[in-house]
Amino acid sequence: MQSSKKTALVSRRQFLAVSAMGSAAAAIGCSPGKHAGWEFLSEGQARALTVLCDQIIPADDFPSASQAGVLTYIDNQLVRFYRRHQEAYRDGLAQAATLSATRFGKPLDELQPAQQLEITRAIEQQNSSFFNLVREHTLEGFYGAPRHGGNRDAVSWRMLGLPEPPPLGRAQYDLRKDSAS
Repeated sequence: MQSSKKTALVSRRQFLAVSAMGSAAAAIGCSPGKHAGWEFLSEGQARALTVLCDQIIPADDFPSASQAGVLTYIDNQLVRFYRRHQEAYRDGLAQAATLSATRFGKPLDELQPAQQLEITRAIEQQNSSFFNLVREHTLEGFYGAPRHGGNRDAVSWRMLGLPEPPPLGRAQYDLRKDSAS
């Protein structure tokens, strides 16, 4: 029974990865001129990063990382608060492209789901600092405030059953409580 469960997980993951890639492609760039929308990432880097992020948070009953806007979050932060990580992203995504081309002769986003997972695991082992950075930023973008570009439509908060927090500022406090005291 254990082995059949493991097989089901792998085929589910493959199915989800294929589904996520199609949706991610639609979400990030099927219209002409869309590449100009990235502030830091090139189109090729964005496609490779989509694969990595969706390996970290694949789609299930809720959207994948890329469908939830994580790439927008990471791209925005790389030209603002995370400028110091630009070189790590350039190098790490170049490494992913090289591994993909060397092992399979295709870009990472054109590989089969099992091959994408293999490349992701290789990056995790060979360049753990880059992989950990991508994982951290993916989680931030997925679970953080939508105002930063990720967590589109507060999807992760709905997934967790959390109410959306009120807007920043004084509105978040109930100023009517015992104000007469």
